[in-house]
Amino acid sequence: MALQYPLVHIDDVRPENMQEGDGWAISEFRLPISGKNGSDTTVFHAIFRPGSTHARHLHSRCPEIAVYLKGHGTVGQSKERTEIRAGHCRLMPPGSEHFFYNQTKDEEAMVVGFYVGAKDVADTGYQFCGHVTDADLAMPRAKTLHEGILVHIDDVKPAKMEVKDGWSITDFRMPLGRHNGSDTTLFWAKFMPGAIHKKHRHDHCDEIYYVISGHGWAGAGADRAEVRGGHFHYIPKGTEHFLYNLSKTEPLEVIGIYINAGSVEETGYVYMGDVTQADLKP
Repeated sequence: MALQYPLVHIDDVRPENMQEGDGWAISEFRLPISGKNGSDTTVFHAIFRPGSTHARHLHSRCPEIAVYLKGHGTVGQSKERTEIRAGHCRLMPPGSEHFFYNQTKDEEAMVVGFYVGAKDVADTGYQFCGHVTDADLAMPRAKTLHEGILVHIDDVKPAKMEVKDGWSITDFRMPLGRHNGSDTTLFWAKFMPGAIHKKHRHDHCDEIYYVISGHGWAGAGADRAEVRGGHFHYIPKGTEHFLYNLSKTEPLEVIGIYINAGSVEETGYVYMGDVTQADLKP
């Protein structure tokens, strides 16, 4: 039976034909969730092979959130430059020029990101601002960026979520949110074997999450499906959902956003009850 709520694996998404002349010198760029799936926010999955770049550009109509999951490189934000590595999380405000460059010689970089409130790339108000030059890369590196937000997940303390409200998650962190100036919450969750986020809903916001690694069982409304590394799941507001780690040995690791909700409280979180044996059947 077809699923009601979009669950998309990145392997099933064709790369976009982005124009290098507009700054898109990215090795592989895919859009697994967008307005085509009914979402007001577009999700991208980008691979940067050594030497590839997304040149200087901006989005005039939406903020961008990026999570660097593999590799390292140089980023620019307006007139500042700094180094990033796997685990960095970044918010780029509307109208702020930025870029990413994989300056390694032998390592891919992988980035998952969100154009918040834009149904496609054109809807972001994309503007190409020029290629990344040797002068850009020779600029001194700042310890952090003063425009937008840049934080590493290792510097974020796990949140104290209540088990009685269904949060049987081993490690739940929020690198971006109202606490540091973001209107949208970015979360990073780790489920050890047997861990679960029980049935719940968010009455005030949509949620989109990405499975970094592991193997789990996901519910959304009446949908039930297995998920694994590479899956994206779009959960419209008010939809009951859950996520359970099926593995007996491996963690299930997930990142996601609560769109236009700066905290869990702002999402309109409602706990809906336990996941039963009936829920775990196809």
